[in-house]
Amino acid sequence: MKKTLLVSTAACVALASASTALFAAAPARPNIILITTDDLGLQLSCYGDPYIKTPNFDALANSGVRFVTAYVPQACCSPSRAGLLTGLYPHTNGQIGLAQPPMNFSMRRDNTPPTLPTLLKQAGYRTAIMGKLHVFPVSAFDFDENLLPPKQMRDVRKVATLAGDFIKRSDDAPFFLYINYADPHKALGEKPPGFPAQVKGIPAKPFKPGDIPAWPFQRVENNELLTHIANYYNCALRIDAGIGMLMDALKASGKYDNTVIVYITDHGPPFARSKTSCYEAGLRAPLLVRWPGVTKAGLASTAMACSVDIMPTLLEAAGVPAPKVQGRSLKAALQGDDTNKRAYMAAEFNTHTGSFFFPRRAIRDDRYKLIHNLLAGRAKASAEIDGDTAAIVAASAKYNGTPAQKAMERLANPPMWELYDLSVDPSEFNNLADDPAYQSILARLKKALADWQDETEDPYRDPKKVDAAMAEISGKWKAVTRSSRE
Repeated sequence: MKKTLLVSTAACVALASASTALFAAAPARPNIILITTDDLGLQLSCYGDPYIKTPNFDALANSGVRFVTAYVPQACCSPSRAGLLTGLYPHTNGQIGLAQPPMNFSMRRDNTPPTLPTLLKQAGYRTAIMGKLHVFPVSAFDFDENLLPPKQMRDVRKVATLAGDFIKRSDDAPFFLYINYADPHKALGEKPPGFPAQVKGIPAKPFKPGDIPAWPFQRVENNELLTHIANYYNCALRIDAGIGMLMDALKASGKYDNTVIVYITDHGPPFARSKTSCYEAGLRAPLLVRWPGVTKAGLASTAMACSVDIMPTLLEAAGVPAPKVQGRSLKAALQGDDTNKRAYMAAEFNTHTGSFFFPRRAIRDDRYKLIHNLLAGRAKASAEIDGDTAAIVAASAKYNGTPAQKAMERLANPPMWELYDLSVDPSEFNNLADDPAYQSILARLKKALADWQDETEDPYRDPKKVDAAMAEISGKWKAVTRSSRE
């Protein structure tokens, strides 16, 4: 009996030693930094923009994976951010418009989906946010700290300093830091209006009006438009400087090699035919991912990705089981494995402030893009966003009969279907939906879109629900605006 006890004790000691060794050898859960910018499209040199140099974004891309074609689920701030943080499309999570007065659109309060920061905190992560959340209800997002309010997020030095302080304080647990830069969002209601050319001396050498030509997705210009475009690019330069400062702070902490970094924007530039549209300029997003030990450094992945994929990807990195989501983990693509890459990628638009409700659905493959305008012929959309006057300029006699004028008219009063060949028409000027030569492609994409709507249980498959939503939103908008005037 004594001998057996000794053997058993020895076995237990050996097992405990082995377990300790295994635990010690297991890699620590990675820290996570998720970075967004407000309204920055593909205006980065790592995405081939010929007018700007963004060395810090380029360095991040070269240290990880750059997704050539990535989408946001809706080219509108709150719906896009809700999709990022829930892994669900706006029509599923309920955040179909801006989470701000007067309409206060929100995710479904009766069945609020699990969110990325809350799941990570429950798994033992220290969580912090910098800048805007802009998704309701705020109670769905459990952050330990709020490090900096949105109005101070153009001060990229301050962002890097406070982020570095938080990282240094996170020795006892892995951290999740959600950083939301304010640039290059237009300064609405601020003085001076427009896009700040410099903030505290950054960038050191700003672009001047005329240095950057008209947007390729607009093809119209005047002095005002060119000034806004130049200063928009200055905002992009400022963010690039901030990314460099942030990476320096992370490296100084000694935690760079165990930190997953994801950068994505909420949508494209705040100009007509981009933000609040279903065109590529609004939906396409720069997506850069660095996951130490997983990503192939310098890889340009051709797998189509969407920001709803980021939540399941980061949960996998953290070893946290993912709830049921509509996104998919990008881990295989990050390793260069495109075996199961998407054949199609979809997106939507519903409303923005609530001033107009004009639902659209879109889907694309590697070459062709289909847009379905659900209220075509029954309501008009808007060709204006954030004070951009490009549609007014395009309506002038100077642009009579031009593709630019026709495209702006189509933006505000679109047909039921739009079809584009992105290989030759990346800015979507030539609608092929009525061309007999493209009817088989049109039919294929219509089916793919219908399948996606079925899979995601899109309520707007039912025209009666579209009508009900239009009546509800337009009625509430009229009521709140009338109340504000009284």
